Amino acid sequence: MNFSVLHQQIKQQTDASLLMLIDNLPNYAPRLKDAMRHALLAGGKRMRPLLVQVVGNTLDVPKKDQMAISMAIECIHAYSLVHDDLPAMDDDDLRRGMPTCHIAFDEATAILAGDALQALAFSVLADAELSEFAQTKRSALLSVLAKNAGYAGMCGGQAIDLASTGKAISLDELRRLHTLKIGALLKACVEMITIASEGLSEQTKDDLMAFAADIGLAFQVQDDILDVEGSSEQLGKPAGSDQALGKNTFPAKLGLGGAKKELELLHNNALQALSRLPYNTDSLIAFSELLVKRDH
Repeated sequence: MNFSVLHQQIKQQTDASLLMLIDNLPNYAPRLKDAMRHALLAGGKRMRPLLVQVVGNTLDVPKKDQMAISMAIECIHAYSLVHDDLPAMDDDDLRRGMPTCHIAFDEATAILAGDALQALAFSVLADAELSEFAQTKRSALLSVLAKNAGYAGMCGGQAIDLASTGKAISLDELRRLHTLKIGALLKACVEMITIASEGLSEQTKDDLMAFAADIGLAFQVQDDILDVEGSSEQLGKPAGSDQALGKNTFPAKLGLGGAKKELELLHNNALQALSRLPYNTDSLIAFSELLVKRDH
């Protein structure tokens, strides 16, 4: 199957599953429910579900396990964006070309929507129908999601980002920041699929996690490059917002040319990790190409 067709198919399946997830919630807090729907379904490339399912297909993980992991990850991702956009954080009015949740609704509702989406992620993973093998690994799946979404992952990275805004930090500190803030959830996508894959060798898991680490950091480097080179129309949010906020970015630290070299190095490292796998990795290679060459 053509990779762009696969991407579109996974996006449509994920969107439909998330819409059903929200619509099936009781309707006693309709404004909150609408805000959750807005946050989950206001566009989005679904890169994380795509990564989950490309790795899942490569390892022949059952589709229902892939979907449960995809939906849980996407609920965490959506909650993080709602909270990142708040006035106390990045104070953004646009997300994916649409009003951010606190603009479309109000600040209190946006905070609650983020809280509810985070809780929903764990409900999905705890309660979803899984394969017989994945069922025995449910607690491990929940642990990985919690670790990578919390202090040791995304939230910790966001705290470092807030603390370092307007201050100069080293390149190693910048890499650590984004390994946590951005990379942790992408690594969780891969780690949870490897947990759900029966009979996977430790070497294969290590190689997949090395790929995930490099591609996770590459994702942020490309984001930083796009913030400099992209248009607001392409990005769906104000271009140059990182620089305006005094954020530490790879172009600010390395220059635009240096950031592009960093991106190329990370991409090449990711491809080397894939070359060691005893599988057809064409879809994973295509995913990495999509990630580093996207324009929004």
